[in-house]
This record gives sequence, C-alpha cells and structure tokens, in this order.
Amino acid sequence: MSTATLADLRAYIERLSDPEGSYYLTCGRLGERPVPAVGMRFGDRTTACAAARAVEQYRATLRRYDDRFPYYDVIVCEEAGCEGDEPATDEPWSLSEPVLDRRRESRQTLVAFCHRVAAAVFEAVSDAGHDAVEAAVMDTYFDLAETVVDPDAFCLRLLEHLAAELDARLSPAAQIDVLVAAATRLRQDDVTERPVSATLASLRDHGLLGHYTQSPWSVDDEAGTRSVVVRLSDYALTPRRGRLPVLPLVLDLYRRRPDWPPASLRVVDDGDDWEVTVVLARTADPTALVNVPIGASA
Repeated sequence: MSTATLADLRAYIERLSDPEGSYYLTCGRLGERPVPAVGMRFGDRTTACAAARAVEQYRATLRRYDDRFPYYDVIVCEEAGCEGDEPATDEPWSLSEPVLDRRRESRQTLVAFCHRVAAAVFEAVSDAGHDAVEAAVMDTYFDLAETVVDPDAFCLRLLEHLAAELDARLSPAAQIDVLVAAATRLRQDDVTERPVSATLASLRDHGLLGHYTQSPWSVDDEAGTRSVVVRLSDYALTPRRGRLPVLPLVLDLYRRRPDWPPASLRVVDDGDDWEVTVVLARTADPTALVNVPIGASA
C-alpha cells in the first residue's frame, strides 16, 4: 500500500478541480459522489474525464484485488444536466467502491455508505501518517475480503474493525484529528441546526438503524455543553470486547455541526436497544469517540 500514491492522486485531482466549474463526478447507478472527488467541480468535460480516470486509479489502489464486487461507475455530469450516457472511462479499472446485488437497492445503499465512510477515514489516516493503523486496516481489509462472503457483513465488519484499530492505536486527540479530516472529505453542505436528528435519520436511511427515538436537549450553560439521549433499535454494528463501534454516527455528527462537535458518548445496553447519551461542546478535552465502552443499565 503506497501512501504516496494515494496522496499524489488526490493532489492531482485537486489541481484539476475548479470551484467555479460546472462539471462534477458521480456514480451513474447510485448517484453517489466518488471519494476522493466529493464536492469537487471541474472547468470542462475533458478535465473532468481526466479527473475521473484518476479517481478510478485512486479507488483501485484503495480497494485493489477485491473483484467480487461490481464497479462504481464514475460518470461526468454537468450542472445543467448529467452527461451520463457514457462512462467517464472505458477501461475496467480493478475495483471501485463496492455495491451489492443490483436487485436490492436498500442493500446497495448500506454497502455504498459504509465504504464511503471507510474510504474517507482511511484516507485521513493515510494522509496523517499513521502507518501502523494504515497497515492494520489494510491487513484486516484483505482478511475480510478472503473470508466474508456476504457483502453486507463485509462492509459492517470493516467499519467495526476500523473503529477498533483507531481506538487501540491512536490517542483521543489523534482520533479527533482523523474524524475532522474525514468529515471534511465527506461534507456536502450538510451543516444543520439539528445535527443529531439529521445524523440519526441518515443512518436509518442508509440501513444502519431500524428505528430511533430522541429525548429533548439538555443545555448546561456553565459547562458549555448540550446533551441528548437517543435510543437505537436494530443497530447494525456489533459490540466487541465490551465496546460499541459508533464511528459512522460520530463522523456524521462532525459533518453536521463542526462548531459543536461531539465531546463524549455514553452507551448502555438496554436489552433490544442501545441507549446513547451524546454530549456536544464547542470546546472539550479529547475523549475516545469511535469505539465506546458499554456501561451498565441503571
């Protein structure tokens, strides 16, 4: 795995981008923006096609040799209307972001979401020079690719192991730096005054939750915090060694309100549901956020 290759490809794509451009890249089948070109625009179709080829190279490097999954069809679109009748490149680059059985749109959404999260976090880890984490994650990726047949299970196990590696190998401060960098890569004008509601709705819509409820907010002006208790039903990620992986939840919260990021999470196993207390704060001491210890029910 070459960190330089990933960094060089991203830098090349960024050099091609033009914030005033009218062309952008998307997946022709799912309508998702491909990492690492999320939020980027390009000045003309030729430049956008060059960026699309670089995106496929980037993604092939990140997901190499796992040819059990269909390709992520990167196409060039213009703001006024998508030019999606032809792919951005005719070359069958090896591996793109996996999607699932085309007959199962909801499962496609889950897998695409999980891999988009994993790709953004992995890229942030790579750019930050956390070599041990990068190597451990890639080893896990290859092990899972060879042993887990079901794509749903594969993408969920990948997120669980990614959260565990971040928790085990990085300090809380370094974890937060990775989350901020990954959220920046994923952000698409998703800032909202209701970050927790928006995050939970997104996780539900992407298949990581069945149902959720949310308490009224509690505000502590003296401490400068806001907290809310949520109950999660049918949460897709599995606890490991007494900890619940909440990486996709926390990462999405960073996208919703960068000025009020999560300061801490408390998790309680309440039988069929998870009770999660989310505390947001403008400033707070770093705490581990991606893989949270499971407390006893009161």
